[in-house]
Amino acid sequence: MKFFKHSLFILSLILTIQGCARKGTPGGGPKDEDAPIMVIAKPKHESLNFKGDNIRIYFDEYVVLRDLNKKLIISPPFKTPALITPQGTPSKYINIKILDTLKENTTYTFNFGDAVQDNNESNKIENFKYVFSTGNYIDSLTLKGSVIDGLEREKSKNYNLLLYRIDSTFNDSIIYKKKPNYVTKTSDSLNFKFTNISEGKYKIYALEEETSNYLFNSKTDRIGFLENIITLPKDSIINKPIVLFGEDQPYKYKRVKEIKKGKIQFAFTGKQKDIKARLISNVPKDFKAFSKLTKDKDSLTYWHTPVELDSLNFIVTNGKSIDSTRVTLRKKKIDSLSVTTNIKNSNLHLKDTLKIFTNTPIVNFDTEKFTMTVSDSVNLDFKVKKMAFDELAIFFDMKPKSKYQLKLLPNAIEDLYKVKSKDTLNYIIRTAQIEDYGSIILNVEKEVEKPVIIELLANNKVEKRFYVTSSQKVEFALLNPKKYTIRAIIDENENNVWDSGNYLQKKQPERIIHFPTELELRPNWILNESLSIKKESP
Repeated sequence: MKFFKHSLFILSLILTIQGCARKGTPGGGPKDEDAPIMVIAKPKHESLNFKGDNIRIYFDEYVVLRDLNKKLIISPPFKTPALITPQGTPSKYINIKILDTLKENTTYTFNFGDAVQDNNESNKIENFKYVFSTGNYIDSLTLKGSVIDGLEREKSKNYNLLLYRIDSTFNDSIIYKKKPNYVTKTSDSLNFKFTNISEGKYKIYALEEETSNYLFNSKTDRIGFLENIITLPKDSIINKPIVLFGEDQPYKYKRVKEIKKGKIQFAFTGKQKDIKARLISNVPKDFKAFSKLTKDKDSLTYWHTPVELDSLNFIVTNGKSIDSTRVTLRKKKIDSLSVTTNIKNSNLHLKDTLKIFTNTPIVNFDTEKFTMTVSDSVNLDFKVKKMAFDELAIFFDMKPKSKYQLKLLPNAIEDLYKVKSKDTLNYIIRTAQIEDYGSIILNVEKEVEKPVIIELLANNKVEKRFYVTSSQKVEFALLNPKKYTIRAIIDENENNVWDSGNYLQKKQPERIIHFPTELELRPNWILNESLSIKKESP
């Protein structure tokens, strides 16, 4: 009897363990690869005449919400965000509390993307949606299309798409003030799809937003738009991609400040044409000044001979813009002179010129204190030329597969503040052999009338460029072995630069054609490629 009772206990324990076991048993059973399943929703999915403010969706297992703020799309968007719980803890349900006033006769879509996952194995429910209508039918029209970056080959894949109904309230400025009728995202690709749209006429926009509020801020956001009106259900597929771009901001002078003694910085925002700072204060006759634009910092740096004055007055001009400004002089210390070169890891490209840069303006340099040798000991003829106020070029007979040494003795360079270079500076320069480089020959087949800028890029930085006015072959020679991309810019206004667009002016950015693949160049290789630049279809 004891044996029988003991056997029953063991069998009961086994059955209990099996009954409690979840998918993906820890004892080495098959891994759970099934996504959670929605069991029921209250009110049910695709409910009509929805009047409530609370929705609860139940699943067959415990789920968690991952990156909900990034992945959830509620369309039409609410003014007051819905409260969705629980977040951060596993649960067998999702609760949606609606805090906004619902519109009449409107289909609402809660698209969770793949934010809903099971708690154990993180299996995702792909494109999980909950839909209801405040009217007596569910809108079922769709709209598909794609987005591309205006300048870069592929910058991001997370863009917001906005769809505005054209009615009596619609105007061009609506995207700055009012949220759209429908929204969706490109998510993990450059394609997008709107669902559950009603029949009508619409305007579509793409936004890359700093703050995802579905409103356009031209200072921080990038925009794309189609000029044409979309009519549904006729225009359910947009064949022409929406091109994203950042608008050039209007120029605005901001401020001036003294950085160091004899060094002033003028700051501005927006696009400058030819910014200049003109001194209008009375200064000594031996007064010297130099200025340089720093594009990445939106500033103009102005170096000057130190003067015994309390302040300096300037007129700052940029095209027709004129600002008068005054800077108080209080700093006591000047910049210490530093010297750098364009040598990278002791290597200098065969097509480059050896250059020396300083952080302060060069007033004098003594070539007697420059020496150049080859193969460690043989003196080499060279010339030193001032290319800019902070740049010297060293010209010499540079040959492949050679080793050079440039030496600058103390006092070789003197700057604006009468400071001379103190230490002996030694630079080793090595050149590669021709076989260490590669070339890309690009056959440009040009059908457009306007000139084309052909740019070769590495790591999104332009390394070489050609200006092409007709079909021809261009050769990018003596390239370092690495990966490259190529783009062609249709120069509509023939100013030799890429021009961005402007939404209110209904101006699209200048068209760019990207070479479809990244090119990997190896030593002693020649890649022959073709790029066809066809006229844009209407």
